[in-house]
Amino acid sequence: MEDLQIPNSSRRSFLKTTGHLLIGFNILPFAFCQTKGAPNEIPPYAGVPLRPTIDNNQIDSWIRLDADGHLTVLSGKQELGQGIKTALIQIAAEELDIHPDRCHIINSDTGQTANEGFTAGSNSVEGSGSAIRQAAAEARLYLLKQAGQKWNVNPSSLQVENGNIKSASGEEISYWKLLEGKLIEQKITGEATPKKPKDYKYVGQPIKRDDIRKMVNGESHFVHDLHMPGMVHARVLHPPSYQSQLLSIDLTEVESMPGVLKVIRNGSFLAVVAQREYQAIKAHEKLNSLAKWDNTSIEILPSQLHDSIKSTSGKPEEVEVSPGIADIISNAAVNHQAEYFRPYHMHASMGPSCALAIWKDDELTVWTATQGVYPVRRTLSDLFALDEEKIRCIGVPGSGCYGHNGADDVSGEAALIAKELPGKHVRLQWMREDEHKWEPYGTTMAFRLSAGIDSDGNLLAWDSVIWSDSHSTRPNGSAGSFISARHLDPPIELRKGGWSGGSHRNGIPEYTFKAKQLHLFNYDGPLRTSSLRGLGAYANTFAMESFLDELIHKSGYDPIDFRIKNLEDPRAKAVLEELAIKTNWKSKSKPANTGFGVAYARYKNSTSYFAVLAEVEIEKAARIYKLKKLTGVIDSGLTINPDGLKNQTEGGMIQSASWTMMEEVNYDQNGITSVDWATYPIFRMVDVPELEVHIIDRPETKPMGAGEAAMGPVAAAIANAVFDATGSRIRNLPIKPEKIDWEKV
Repeated sequence: MEDLQIPNSSRRSFLKTTGHLLIGFNILPFAFCQTKGAPNEIPPYAGVPLRPTIDNNQIDSWIRLDADGHLTVLSGKQELGQGIKTALIQIAAEELDIHPDRCHIINSDTGQTANEGFTAGSNSVEGSGSAIRQAAAEARLYLLKQAGQKWNVNPSSLQVENGNIKSASGEEISYWKLLEGKLIEQKITGEATPKKPKDYKYVGQPIKRDDIRKMVNGESHFVHDLHMPGMVHARVLHPPSYQSQLLSIDLTEVESMPGVLKVIRNGSFLAVVAQREYQAIKAHEKLNSLAKWDNTSIEILPSQLHDSIKSTSGKPEEVEVSPGIADIISNAAVNHQAEYFRPYHMHASMGPSCALAIWKDDELTVWTATQGVYPVRRTLSDLFALDEEKIRCIGVPGSGCYGHNGADDVSGEAALIAKELPGKHVRLQWMREDEHKWEPYGTTMAFRLSAGIDSDGNLLAWDSVIWSDSHSTRPNGSAGSFISARHLDPPIELRKGGWSGGSHRNGIPEYTFKAKQLHLFNYDGPLRTSSLRGLGAYANTFAMESFLDELIHKSGYDPIDFRIKNLEDPRAKAVLEELAIKTNWKSKSKPANTGFGVAYARYKNSTSYFAVLAEVEIEKAARIYKLKKLTGVIDSGLTINPDGLKNQTEGGMIQSASWTMMEEVNYDQNGITSVDWATYPIFRMVDVPELEVHIIDRPETKPMGAGEAAMGPVAAAIANAVFDATGSRIRNLPIKPEKIDWEKV
């Protein structure tokens, strides 16, 4: 047994060269759009110089044209399954008039791409896409100027076809020949005007995603698939519960097991490294049987959680205040008050978190499924007291994410272990129980809503009170963000904070009111929490649109007409009007055993518009209900790839339905009891309803993020449909059949 030491190293940059740490690797951090390689190997592409981004305002930080006739797009955003690789390629290909088949993309690599923070908030197309669009337009203008100077003609007279510049008199030269292998080391000036939507050839087309092809064919795609020469395998033994401390363990038996290379202990941090993965798993099991722990009980149990969160002391944050709002509500023709609750939810990633790391010449490289390679690099720098320039983080897709799951923690742990075996690639994968017990969850939340409407069906006032734990403890420079850093000796504590606008995201509805008010109580709950798809928008919209449905039912109005009447934004009205048309709402028949529920929201009140109709079917004798169909209408502005937009929306609808109908983290005083798919069930294929998504394309407007737009409205629509079918209003998620009052059905 050897103790793990965390050094304080001096600065020595490793990025001044052209990426010497990659010599001898079977994989580079990027791949062709159309990759055809051997299993477990992503072929390297050597046509692009390997160097860090120098300046985000420089063209070659986003766009590079190599000597072999390809375009390489660079983005600091991670591919999470949302299809941004394809969408960003379409944007760049469009502006440069290059066919997408000639394009590659490099994502999330501190050694090559720009620092774009976290891939979060549905802002990849808006942020990275906007930067790439402008850089590509600038590159095209620069190249046309170079050709115009060469031929002594006006650049505006030149045409481009698939990267070939042509003049009216017949001269022709390709971008690549014109550059002669050089990068476009020019500033983005803003002089270039991107194309008009009417001229688009590639944007707006359903170009197929190569990552889906790989997954269907079982090809290498995920970080789990990476294999390096001489790679060794590791497992970490996490404590039984959050406050557990390792009392004692005899490592002699584990150290002598077949294939075991090293057993590492530092405080309560235990890890084993073996030549083969199965050997590491067997050693992990033995560690588990030998370790003796001092366990501290979790004080606030699930049965106490609802009361605990609402008894939060301290002064609330006044997000928005309207004096006299209580009188407006109490004097309204129709008024109402209700409370709602959301439990802890898991990311429940289909594949347990995995990362690879290597220490070589006192420099660290980590292959990670993080959503933020630069923030993770900054956090690793804090963990090891190592200069950031000596750390490289390379983003590789993980198997399921949409938020802060275990990907960051496993990256930190892989680096801790690799430090003890210099020159060895260490592959660390969590066990399923690790993933379920140690990922940071989507937080529990509680709501008290009050509102009033007049006799003509006009909303007068809305008062929201929200209780919520943090929605962001992502690693962003503080080593305590890594769960295992808290188990070291001495432990590195989490500097929590992290309360932010994520808690009240979509907490104030965008309907028209004379008065709106929102107070937020920050709650420090018993379980670990961080970012989960949509942050607070999921539960806020569930509560808000369920509550609105209660008001509508109380006043006797049509749920679509009422919403349209109380909205001013014509685009908001349009998605509801389109929903009514696509579902034949006005003349839709309703069988006795069926319920319909409508909901609407504009994500963050500033991005995509989404309206949805949920249809449920009940079986009173069996005391169950089934979600039969979800029909959605989305307006995300300019649609880059309609198939991708539908993929995103359908995926969000399914995940939201699973959260809403099934999911909640269970635990007791000894720790998390939701440790596998039996104790934390999620939707399976048999549970997935019929899905129908309609897009309102607005090419004259900017594209907007769509990955999280469906989450909240779907939850409320299901709740509203269950009420419509059964008369039971379920305000505490999940909406399980046993919560329905079947005697009243």
